[in-house]
Amino acid sequence: MAAAGHDVDQGNVDQANSGLDRYRRLHAASLADPEAFWREAAGAVDWVTPPTTVLDAFAAPFYRWFPDASLNTSYNALDRHVDAGRGGQAALVYDSAMLGVSRTYTYAELLDEVAVFAGVLAGLGVGKGDRVLIYLPMIPEAVVAMLAAARLGAVHSVVFGGFAPAELAARIRDARPSVILTASGGIEPGRRVEYLPAVHAALALAESAGTPVVAKAREGFAHGIRDYQEPGTSWLDWDDAVSTASAVPPVEVAATDPLYILYTSGTTGAPKGVVRDNGGHAVALTWSMQGIFGIGPGDVMLTASDVGWVVGHSYIVYGPLLAGATTVLYEGKPVGTPDAGVFGRLIEQHSVKVLFTAPTALRAIRRADPEGAALRAHDLSSLATLFSAGERLDTGTSGWIGEVLGVPVVDNWWQTETGWPICANPRGLGGVPLRAGSPSLPSPGFDVVVLDHQGSAVPAGTEGSIALRLPLPPGALTTLWGSDARYRDSYLSSFEGYYTSGDSGYVDSDGYVFVMGRTDDVINVAGHRLSTGAIEQVIAQHPAVAECAVLGLQDPLKGQRASGYVVLKSGASVDPLTLQADLVAMVRTAIGPVADFRSAVVVEALPKTRSGKILRKTMRQMAAGESYVVPSTIEDPAVLAALEPLLRPRPE
Repeated sequence: MAAAGHDVDQGNVDQANSGLDRYRRLHAASLADPEAFWREAAGAVDWVTPPTTVLDAFAAPFYRWFPDASLNTSYNALDRHVDAGRGGQAALVYDSAMLGVSRTYTYAELLDEVAVFAGVLAGLGVGKGDRVLIYLPMIPEAVVAMLAAARLGAVHSVVFGGFAPAELAARIRDARPSVILTASGGIEPGRRVEYLPAVHAALALAESAGTPVVAKAREGFAHGIRDYQEPGTSWLDWDDAVSTASAVPPVEVAATDPLYILYTSGTTGAPKGVVRDNGGHAVALTWSMQGIFGIGPGDVMLTASDVGWVVGHSYIVYGPLLAGATTVLYEGKPVGTPDAGVFGRLIEQHSVKVLFTAPTALRAIRRADPEGAALRAHDLSSLATLFSAGERLDTGTSGWIGEVLGVPVVDNWWQTETGWPICANPRGLGGVPLRAGSPSLPSPGFDVVVLDHQGSAVPAGTEGSIALRLPLPPGALTTLWGSDARYRDSYLSSFEGYYTSGDSGYVDSDGYVFVMGRTDDVINVAGHRLSTGAIEQVIAQHPAVAECAVLGLQDPLKGQRASGYVVLKSGASVDPLTLQADLVAMVRTAIGPVADFRSAVVVEALPKTRSGKILRKTMRQMAAGESYVVPSTIEDPAVLAALEPLLRPRPE
């Protein structure tokens, strides 16, 4: 199947159509008889007690999958592959562009590391149901920590390394961990981020100074555990603790027991701890690795994300290992470590079959190297597919990276809450025809419906609120940590019988889903509801534009008007007024005069979270003169400060 913008020969067309037929049969079956579908999928997981009941709807809308089954997720990710004779296969490749090192762990070696570190945790009193908070950079110990907690039936909560003490403290107060796992710090281009002072301050804020801390020492950092040896505290060196620990076996847990808590980022209010169970998670991710990503035993997957985000949980750590594949843990950036060709180097060096990254990373590469020469300098022949998620992938970037890499580019749409793609092109089923601007079709088990404000389904092609008919499939959140009521209020109360995604979009006549942005990114111009995402899609087609954000600003005549903020590609030379005229004309042609798009401002950068999402809500608040809180997840606060003067209302 060809990438966007490539010529498609008849063989590829036939293959895509065959894949589409297979997909439609499977998806229809998953909705018509979900219990039969997921019972069969559960056969790919090793159970201690196999399920006899697949779906428990007794407490609906709090559904439970495989309620009478038991298993261990760490066993499924490691031991069973070793038991099957594949202990010598590569499981984890640690590649640090920051340190210039690469190390490969076989399944047998990774199992040994995990089993012994589980012994460390057990020695600290950690058992089934206890929480383990993990605050680590992109080093092998992060993977070991997650799998070791799962081995004991403990519940891990990974917090993105570098979060401020106040945010870390909020998660400590909510999860009440029995132990905290951390390191000296994280390494970024041009700086080192000290973690230990942040952990110390967070424990004080959370009034949890006595919580044991195990820290992995890294060279080149100013602080060590000796700085925090205070009365009533227990700060341990990671390597010292491992040296005296013994391996422990996996603990049997109920399929419905929680595997992890992952807190969603937000600008205000208490963090929301998404809870993922063990059984449904293992079944869903195992199915997705084959059905969506086309990854099986021995294949190599590079997910250029962070273990602190849901993509890292699902497709750096658990998904590839459940599938018996090789996962690449990359410590570095898409550009600047050392250049815009680093993904090409990783593909060539590690024979990567599937690359999964964020649209922001792709736009950064395009901005730094518009011709893609640095990527093309490497042997990319092992690569079969590029997957992208995290933000909407604009068609300009998709087409560009598809041409550079020469592979299909698969946008996929999902959320922290769902745990795996709601919509994606199922490459493992043979794939379906690509459609520009769409993450393709709903994954099995996801019943996607677009609703109007009254909760009625809208016709094909009509934009509205994207909702998912209950029950959600295995692998999705089961509740929010410590608050079933908050889970119901946050996701289930808007439309009875549906999970509300918070995203707006439409479904075309062939069932392809188009996600245009958050529901609060829909603006009202003279009574016409318009998606800022649709306008961004048009602007991104301009050859000089690397990335953009469109906001709805207050207008005394029309209620709101659209205003664009654009970042130019590296080396692009264009007069700002000429660019604005070009973009206005493009929007007028593609969407119509009703958009009333008249303003396009060139900026050096757009404010983003560390996971690459543009902070549109904060930008809107600034533009409206409303009070706002600088999000804890922001990558660079200086970028937001530089934008503030440009976001103030200007006379037309």
